[in-house]
Amino acid sequence: MKKILVCKENDVLETRVALIPDDIKKLLAMGFSFSVVSGAGERSGFSDQAYIDAGAKIVTAEEDAYEDSEIVVRIQKPESIKGMKKDTFHLSYLDPFNEKSLLNECASAGIQAVSLEMIPRTTLAQKMDVQSSQTSLAGYVAVLNAAAKLPKILPMMVTPAGTINPARVFIIGVGVAGLQAIATAKRLGARVDAFDTRPVVEEQVRSLGGNFVKIDLGEMGQTSQGYARELTPEQIAKQKEAQAKVCEKANIVITTAKVFGRKAPRLIEKNVLDRMMPGSVVVDMAVSTGGNVEGSEFGKDVVTENGVTIMSGDLLERQVPYDASKMLSGNISAFLQHFYNKESKEFEVRLDDEIMKGCLLTKGGRIIHERFKDN
Repeated sequence: MKKILVCKENDVLETRVALIPDDIKKLLAMGFSFSVVSGAGERSGFSDQAYIDAGAKIVTAEEDAYEDSEIVVRIQKPESIKGMKKDTFHLSYLDPFNEKSLLNECASAGIQAVSLEMIPRTTLAQKMDVQSSQTSLAGYVAVLNAAAKLPKILPMMVTPAGTINPARVFIIGVGVAGLQAIATAKRLGARVDAFDTRPVVEEQVRSLGGNFVKIDLGEMGQTSQGYARELTPEQIAKQKEAQAKVCEKANIVITTAKVFGRKAPRLIEKNVLDRMMPGSVVVDMAVSTGGNVEGSEFGKDVVTENGVTIMSGDLLERQVPYDASKMLSGNISAFLQHFYNKESKEFEVRLDDEIMKGCLLTKGGRIIHERFKDN
């Protein structure tokens, strides 16, 4: 199993490509072969000629190449799997918690479907972790977008005309996106406050030059995957009030609490927005999963009655598609290399491997993953 098809994304908003020419060249040297749908890398800066020069074959449409492909890679979940042959190994985001019908379809067709989101967040799988690589870029872009919208500069500036105080940035949620947002805001000269329900991240915030906002919520912790544990209603109420006091003084607030497989927690409500300064900017990085901020809308800016701008901050990595594709391609390449047997020169689906066990959802005509199969 080593004939790979790289698909072109059909979503008009998707700018990335799953594999870039440089990685294809490396994988070709190992024994893989590649077909790439024409135009697949165009929106991220990789031409068809670049793929040809790397050693790939260009095909007009993915359906035309299904019969001769053993592995299919793309970014977004497939609109259709019609035409894919049995036992095809398919890698993409699958949104498995909300796409049970797609999983059933893959199972019925005999497709071996991997969900990129489900790759375990372990040390061994770190180089395959698409969630971390992409949200890191999104955290960077969130700060730039907010800074461009803010009617004030971020750094302190001392001039003959007077002193300009630095902008105050408040980051809620110190995961990968939050840490990158802190680092970016500090580099731009802002004063940065940050909060997370996991006290263990305080040291990371301080190491980046940020101030960790301490809110006593009682017993807290994180999941085995590194995500914050769900709060009780009492803890949520306490967190919201303490956050509101920081938001009142902030010029930029960025919320990053996007919880995989669940609706995003509501962190900032209208009464908090009403207390913020006119001209302030709030970036909601969880808007596509219900939103952390009341009134946020996917794909558009919303201005409140008192002049606070709520920006849609989901999938911001699409704004830097060249580097986003490079990182995503590196993640997928690492996955393919991990399961490549150098002796037989074949890609192997090893179910005894913890990484494969964590992300392979369908095989042998059924849903095999414990979290999604019918009991």
